[in-house]
Amino acid sequence: QVQLVESGGGSVQAGGALRLSCAFSRDTYGCMGWFRQVPGKEREGVARIGSDGITRYADSVKGRFDVSKDNAKNSLSLQMNALKPEDTAKYYCAASFSAFACTSDANRWNFAYWGRGTQVTVSS
Repeated sequence: QVQLVESGGGSVQAGGALRLSCAFSRDTYGCMGWFRQVPGKEREGVARIGSDGITRYADSVKGRFDVSKDNAKNSLSLQMNALKPEDTAKYYCAASFSAFACTSDANRWNFAYWGRGTQVTVSS
């Protein structure tokens, strides 16, 4: 059974940092990632990491966010630095058994498993 549980969200001022974590139930995913969604908008990809450790980031977070995966602890993390008000959203952990989900041609529909999300609020 696949389970993804996010933690670490909260409120921070602009320029601050937060670290999100996602505990997952098994370690056979081809690709894992973080997405975010603001009410009324599409869920967008933030960062992805493949089983080979290769990462991919949205242009809006490059240089500020860092995704990592600890296979020994079955944990996916997202370190978010230099946060901006426009980073405010609900953040979701996602997983796919297919490595294709980590390619540039993939989108959120390639991820079959999702956590319930954790809210991040950045104030100016």
